[in-house]
Amino acid sequence: MSADDVDHGKRRILTAAATVMGGIGAAYVATPFVLSMDPSARAQAAGAPVDVDISKLQNGQLMTVEWRGKPVWILRRTDEMIKQLEELSSLMRDPGSEELTQQPHYAKNDYRSINPEYMVMIGLCTHLGCAPTYRPDLAPEDLGKGWKGGFFCPCHGSKYDLAGRVYTGVPAPSNLVVPAYRFVTETRLLIGVDPEGVS
Repeated sequence: MSADDVDHGKRRILTAAATVMGGIGAAYVATPFVLSMDPSARAQAAGAPVDVDISKLQNGQLMTVEWRGKPVWILRRTDEMIKQLEELSSLMRDPGSEELTQQPHYAKNDYRSINPEYMVMIGLCTHLGCAPTYRPDLAPEDLGKGWKGGFFCPCHGSKYDLAGRVYTGVPAPSNLVVPAYRFVTETRLLIGVDPEGVS
Protein backbone atom coordinates (compact mmCIF):
# COMPACT_ATOMS: atom_id res chain seq x y z
CA MET A 1 0.00 0.00 0.00
CA SER A 2 1.46 3.31 -0.98
CA ALA A 3 1.17 6.63 0.81
CA ASP A 4 -1.36 7.69 -1.83
CA ASP A 5 -3.71 4.85 -0.79
CA VAL A 6 -4.03 5.98 2.89
CA ASP A 7 -7.58 7.10 3.81
CA HIS A 8 -6.99 10.29 5.82
CA GLY A 9 -10.68 10.62 6.72
CA LYS A 10 -10.70 7.23 8.47
CA ARG A 11 -7.47 8.07 10.23
CA ARG A 12 -9.00 11.29 11.64
CA ILE A 13 -12.11 9.44 12.82
CA LEU A 14 -10.05 6.72 14.52
CA THR A 15 -7.78 9.32 16.15
CA ALA A 16 -10.81 11.29 17.41
CA ALA A 17 -12.47 8.11 18.74
CA ALA A 18 -9.30 7.06 20.56
CA THR A 19 -8.94 10.54 22.09
CA VAL A 20 -12.56 10.53 23.33
CA MET A 21 -12.23 7.03 24.81
CA GLY A 22 -8.97 8.03 26.49
CA GLY A 23 -10.64 11.10 27.98
CA ILE A 24 -13.52 9.01 29.34
CA GLY A 25 -11.07 6.55 30.87
CA ALA A 26 -9.09 9.37 32.48
CA ALA A 27 -12.32 10.80 33.94
CA TYR A 28 -13.20 7.42 35.47
CA VAL A 29 -9.76 7.18 37.04
CA ALA A 30 -9.78 10.78 38.33
CA THR A 31 -13.33 10.83 39.75
CA PRO A 32 -12.63 8.80 42.94
CA PHE A 33 -9.53 10.91 43.58
CA VAL A 34 -11.42 14.19 43.23
CA LEU A 35 -14.34 12.96 45.35
CA SER A 36 -11.93 11.91 48.08
CA MET A 37 -11.05 15.59 48.56
CA ASP A 38 -14.58 16.43 49.76
CA PRO A 39 -15.24 15.66 53.43
CA SER A 40 -17.34 12.52 53.76
CA ALA A 41 -20.60 12.44 55.69
CA ARG A 42 -18.70 10.60 58.42
CA ALA A 43 -16.04 13.31 58.54
CA GLN A 44 -18.72 16.02 58.70
CA ALA A 45 -20.51 14.16 61.50
CA ALA A 46 -17.17 13.82 63.29
CA GLY A 47 -16.82 17.53 63.62
CA ALA A 48 -16.77 19.53 60.42
CA PRO A 49 -18.28 22.98 61.09
CA VAL A 50 -21.93 23.56 60.19
CA ASP A 51 -22.97 26.78 58.46
CA VAL A 52 -26.44 27.96 59.62
CA ASP A 53 -28.63 30.69 58.13
CA ILE A 54 -30.60 32.32 60.96
CA SER A 55 -32.10 35.14 58.88
CA LYS A 56 -35.64 33.68 59.07
CA LEU A 57 -35.54 32.88 62.79
CA GLN A 58 -38.32 34.86 64.50
CA ASN A 59 -38.34 36.23 68.06
CA GLY A 60 -39.01 33.40 70.50
CA GLN A 61 -38.45 30.74 67.83
CA LEU A 62 -36.14 27.75 68.20
CA MET A 63 -34.42 25.95 65.34
CA THR A 64 -32.46 22.70 65.43
CA VAL A 65 -29.44 21.71 63.33
CA GLU A 66 -27.17 18.68 63.56
CA TRP A 67 -23.48 18.87 64.43
CA ARG A 68 -21.31 15.88 65.36
CA GLY A 69 -24.45 13.75 65.39
CA LYS A 70 -26.05 15.90 68.10
CA PRO A 71 -28.96 18.34 67.96
CA VAL A 72 -27.85 21.95 68.34
CA TRP A 73 -30.54 24.45 69.28
CA ILE A 74 -30.48 28.07 68.21
CA LEU A 75 -32.98 30.19 70.13
CA ARG A 76 -33.74 33.78 69.24
CA ARG A 77 -34.64 35.31 72.58
CA THR A 78 -36.97 38.24 73.00
CA ASP A 79 -36.08 41.22 75.22
CA GLU A 80 -38.50 39.86 77.83
CA MET A 81 -36.81 36.43 77.79
CA ILE A 82 -33.40 38.06 78.30
CA LYS A 83 -34.72 40.21 81.16
CA GLN A 84 -36.14 37.17 82.99
CA LEU A 85 -32.79 35.36 83.06
CA GLU A 86 -31.52 37.55 85.91
CA GLU A 87 -34.74 37.04 87.90
CA LEU A 88 -34.25 33.25 87.80
CA SER A 89 -30.58 33.15 88.87
CA SER A 90 -31.36 32.21 92.49
CA LEU A 91 -33.21 29.08 91.29
CA MET A 92 -30.29 27.75 89.22
CA ARG A 93 -27.68 25.18 90.27
CA ASP A 94 -24.85 27.02 88.48
CA PRO A 95 -26.20 30.50 87.59
CA GLY A 96 -22.78 31.95 86.73
CA SER A 97 -21.75 28.95 84.61
CA GLU A 98 -18.68 28.34 86.75
CA GLU A 99 -18.18 24.84 85.34
CA LEU A 100 -15.99 25.77 82.39
CA THR A 101 -16.65 22.58 80.40
CA GLN A 102 -20.25 23.71 79.85
CA GLN A 103 -19.38 26.54 77.49
CA PRO A 104 -16.45 28.25 75.78
CA HIS A 105 -14.96 31.11 77.82
CA TYR A 106 -16.43 33.70 75.43
CA ALA A 107 -19.94 32.46 76.35
CA LYS A 108 -19.33 32.52 80.13
CA ASN A 109 -21.59 35.46 80.89
CA ASP A 110 -25.11 36.16 82.15
CA TYR A 111 -26.61 35.07 78.82
CA ARG A 112 -24.23 32.17 78.06
CA SER A 113 -23.88 33.48 74.53
CA ILE A 114 -21.88 35.80 72.28
CA ASN A 115 -24.96 37.86 71.44
CA PRO A 116 -27.70 37.96 74.14
CA GLU A 117 -30.39 37.70 71.45
CA TYR A 118 -29.19 34.29 70.20
CA MET A 119 -28.62 31.26 72.42
CA VAL A 120 -26.74 28.30 70.92
CA MET A 121 -26.66 25.02 72.89
CA ILE A 122 -26.59 21.26 72.46
CA GLY A 123 -30.11 19.95 72.94
CA LEU A 124 -29.31 16.95 75.14
CA CYS A 125 -30.15 16.72 78.83
CA THR A 126 -27.00 16.50 80.94
CA HIS A 127 -28.58 13.77 83.07
CA LEU A 128 -28.91 10.82 80.68
CA GLY A 129 -28.89 12.46 77.24
CA CYS A 130 -32.63 12.65 76.57
CA ALA A 131 -33.95 15.47 74.37
CA PRO A 132 -35.70 18.17 76.42
CA THR A 133 -38.69 19.96 74.93
CA TYR A 134 -38.86 23.70 74.35
CA ARG A 135 -41.50 25.14 76.66
CA PRO A 136 -41.74 28.91 76.10
CA ASP A 137 -45.18 29.11 77.70
CA LEU A 138 -45.44 30.99 81.01
CA ALA A 139 -46.79 29.29 84.15
CA PRO A 140 -48.26 26.15 82.52
CA GLU A 141 -50.17 23.83 84.86
CA ASP A 142 -47.67 20.98 84.65
CA LEU A 143 -44.61 23.17 85.39
CA GLY A 144 -46.05 25.58 87.94
CA LYS A 145 -46.67 29.29 88.37
CA GLY A 146 -42.97 30.17 88.61
CA TRP A 147 -42.14 28.76 85.15
CA LYS A 148 -40.96 31.58 82.87
CA GLY A 149 -40.15 29.49 79.84
CA GLY A 150 -37.29 27.15 79.18
CA PHE A 151 -36.61 23.49 78.47
CA PHE A 152 -38.18 20.50 80.20
CA CYS A 153 -36.82 16.96 79.97
CA PRO A 154 -39.76 14.52 79.93
CA CYS A 155 -37.53 11.54 80.78
CA HIS A 156 -36.78 12.42 84.41
CA GLY A 157 -38.11 15.95 84.94
CA SER A 158 -34.97 18.08 84.63
CA LYS A 159 -35.61 21.76 83.88
CA TYR A 160 -33.47 24.43 82.26
CA ASP A 161 -34.05 28.13 81.73
CA LEU A 162 -33.76 29.99 78.41
CA ALA A 163 -29.97 30.20 78.82
CA GLY A 164 -29.74 26.44 79.26
CA ARG A 165 -28.99 26.77 83.00
CA VAL A 166 -30.22 23.84 85.08
CA TYR A 167 -32.61 24.37 87.99
CA THR A 168 -31.69 23.13 91.46
CA GLY A 169 -33.38 19.97 92.75
CA VAL A 170 -33.56 18.12 89.42
CA PRO A 171 -31.61 15.05 88.25
CA ALA A 172 -29.48 16.89 85.66
CA PRO A 173 -26.10 17.75 87.20
CA SER A 174 -25.09 20.66 84.97
CA ASN A 175 -26.16 23.29 82.46
CA LEU A 176 -26.74 22.45 78.80
CA VAL A 177 -23.50 22.50 76.83
CA VAL A 178 -22.70 25.46 74.57
CA PRO A 179 -20.62 24.38 71.55
CA ALA A 180 -17.92 26.47 69.90
CA TYR A 181 -19.50 28.85 67.41
CA ARG A 182 -19.08 32.20 65.75
CA PHE A 183 -21.08 34.74 63.78
CA VAL A 184 -19.90 34.88 60.18
CA THR A 185 -22.39 37.68 59.50
CA GLU A 186 -25.34 39.02 61.50
CA THR A 187 -27.53 36.26 60.04
CA ARG A 188 -25.08 33.36 59.63
CA LEU A 189 -23.51 31.15 62.29
CA LEU A 190 -20.68 28.67 61.98
CA ILE A 191 -21.07 25.95 64.61
CA GLY A 192 -17.95 24.07 65.64
CA VAL A 193 -15.49 26.96 65.23
CA ASP A 194 -14.43 29.60 67.72
CA PRO A 195 -14.65 33.29 66.79
CA GLU A 196 -11.69 34.57 64.79
CA GLY A 197 -8.79 35.54 67.02
CA VAL A 198 -10.15 33.48 69.94
CA SER A 199 -8.85 30.08 70.94
